[in-house]
Amino acid sequence: MKKKPVRGGFPTRKPKGSNPRKKTSDGKAAVWDQVAAWYDALVGDTGSDYHKEVIMPGVHKLLDLPEKSQVLDLACGQGVFCRYLSKKSFSVHGVDVSQELIERARSRSDKLIQYTLADATADEFLNELSFDAVVCLLALQNIEKLESFFINVSRRLKPGGKFVAVVTHPCFRIPRQTHWGWDENKRMQYRRIDHYGTEMEIPIIAPPFSDPDRFTVTYHRPLQSYIQALAKANLWIDGLEEWSSNKVSEPGKRSRAENRARKEIPLFMAFRARLAP
Repeated sequence: MKKKPVRGGFPTRKPKGSNPRKKTSDGKAAVWDQVAAWYDALVGDTGSDYHKEVIMPGVHKLLDLPEKSQVLDLACGQGVFCRYLSKKSFSVHGVDVSQELIERARSRSDKLIQYTLADATADEFLNELSFDAVVCLLALQNIEKLESFFINVSRRLKPGGKFVAVVTHPCFRIPRQTHWGWDENKRMQYRRIDHYGTEMEIPIIAPPFSDPDRFTVTYHRPLQSYIQALAKANLWIDGLEEWSSNKVSEPGKRSRAENRARKEIPLFMAFRARLAP
């Protein structure tokens, strides 16, 4: 089954002779600046079919907010979800660490949406601003300082505010550590998990890069790491959903098993958290 093109879930290969912990000399923002054109072309103005049919409607439902609510979209990329929320009559503010992605977001959006170039893990982050909700779609796995990120989320939320995030499923979708397989005896599609319990950095070489020492990084974390980091930021999960692919296999001898596996093994997870009283 074909993997979805999501930020932090690119097709991967291991960089030969490189150190997965080596950071590019230009910094994380520069790396995303370099892949911005490719990523923008991949996702487009309104997102992939999965964005449009599953992720964005699902997050909108989890938010469950009245019109005119103020929403902060962190790691907003080229503004796909910002534009979606704006059309739903929310007041939207998008933030990303990449100058190139922010510029592309501004060029694709109307002036009702505000965009800011900023690091959402920095100590001074949008001070004196507060929002009814904060969202982060398919980017938490690209963020190194997760606890700092969640603390800033809690600081930017109004009392009673909600935080909704979507991640590639930490149990079932780990680059190079999870795979689809086929059991010929049982005529069954299965998901193989080679690594889960230990946190790890995984280098991702996106198509614009040819130098194996230049790459983005995905951070795999087990579920307990996410929940513990949220708790330290005084954020408590009150909703969690696991989302499967919306694809259907072409008719064939394995199609029934593939479709069943797709429904049974979710590759994305969404959760909603609120500030603890």
